[in-house]
Amino acid sequence: MPEIQYLQDVLNTKSMEELWRLHCEKMETFGFNRLFYGFTRYRTPNSLGDPADFLVLTNYPAEYAETYMGTGLYAKAPMTRWALENEGAASWRHFHEMLASGDVAPEVMEVIRFNLSWNVVAGYTVSFKSLSYRTKSAIALCAREGLTQSEVEAIWAEHGQSLVVMNNVMHLKLQSLPQYNPGRHLTGRQREVLEWVGDGKTTQDIATIMELTPPTVEKHLRAARDNLNVETTAQAVLKLALLNQMFVVDL
Repeated sequence: MPEIQYLQDVLNTKSMEELWRLHCEKMETFGFNRLFYGFTRYRTPNSLGDPADFLVLTNYPAEYAETYMGTGLYAKAPMTRWALENEGAASWRHFHEMLASGDVAPEVMEVIRFNLSWNVVAGYTVSFKSLSYRTKSAIALCAREGLTQSEVEAIWAEHGQSLVVMNNVMHLKLQSLPQYNPGRHLTGRQREVLEWVGDGKTTQDIATIMELTPPTVEKHLRAARDNLNVETTAQAVLKLALLNQMFVVDL
């Protein structure tokens, strides 16, 4: 079965970029050629966390993604709000019903108009199960231009179960891979000193191991904390571990 081959290929991927390319190609065979995946580990009752810490993957044009994220439209989107409160798959038919009813809040209408301008009108959203109250993740599957929501419903009726499984496997595989965010980039030295801290070494130990002076080690630790936007070295170690960048071969 093609889905089995896809799942095997996913399990064998070794990088986030390779996985995302493979998934986009597979979803396109079902008619979904524009994908938007978002994941946060820093959700609170009043916030999804710092957008600089989000993991966002998309194959939309850069102009769409930059506007959607940079102006905060993502937080107002009706399917985002649905995903925050639910798990599973949801049709974008609700999007069309909202328009038809005319009962749309101004901030939501702003998102709808933006999406209409990009012909983002038909699709499904899959909201993934969270094992922590601090995490949330979902993917929006937008159908190629020309497909109506009714045609998408027919696709989902035939392949919906497989699509949900494939998207969940992609999401779970992604959690096991090193994740990189341009806004949270560490140098090799900064990562190495944090790894030694994670191994229980003191600043003096690290200086001896790396043949550096203690002040230089402290400089690297301070820069790592700044780049990761945390206050303590312990937080930096935890954050790097959550990104699967601790003790990783061939970074």
